[in-house]
Amino acid sequence: MTDPAHIACILLAAGQGRRFGGGKLCADLDGRPLGLHAASMLAGIPFGAHLAVAGPDAPDFGGAGFATIAPDAPAPALSASIAAGVGAIADRGFRGVLIALADMPRVPATHIRALLARFDGELIATLVAGRAQPPALFGHRHFADLTRLTGDRGAHSLLRHARNVELSGDAALDVDTQADLQGLASAHHAPNPISGE
Repeated sequence: MTDPAHIACILLAAGQGRRFGGGKLCADLDGRPLGLHAASMLAGIPFGAHLAVAGPDAPDFGGAGFATIAPDAPAPALSASIAAGVGAIADRGFRGVLIALADMPRVPATHIRALLARFDGELIATLVAGRAQPPALFGHRHFADLTRLTGDRGAHSLLRHARNVELSGDAALDVDTQADLQGLASAHHAPNPISGE
């Protein structure tokens, strides 16, 4: 497995959450802010740096062990958040960067470790319903490309032909709407069909 100390972790948390109605990453999920679920999981992996690109209505990522930077614009496109994060770590000698989304609260650490295990210094993405997406690892040679992305589709153009590790079920859900959040909370508290717990 690639030593995570050679990888920087960037958590994207600057979106406005318009479809949610605003304040998405501070919304409660299982007793803590939605955005801190992904942050806490990633903080448990000893990356060489943990950095959150966060907007003004994001939760306190500093308390979860992340340095925080603000994007250049108050409502940045996803590509601008990626560029800001990668620009902040590009000259620090990292072999690669993991880009993750703060609105994917159920991604397990085992999935991140599977990405690290298959990382060959190039690209490896998460495959959700046939589509390559973050969390994804990018080798150092892609840093310049990541800082030149445009629009709101993030790094999908780079990931089209990337190797991948599949993620499915609730673990793969990104929370876009109130209904998404309620569905995750309901699934978490549903009785176990065997034990009844």
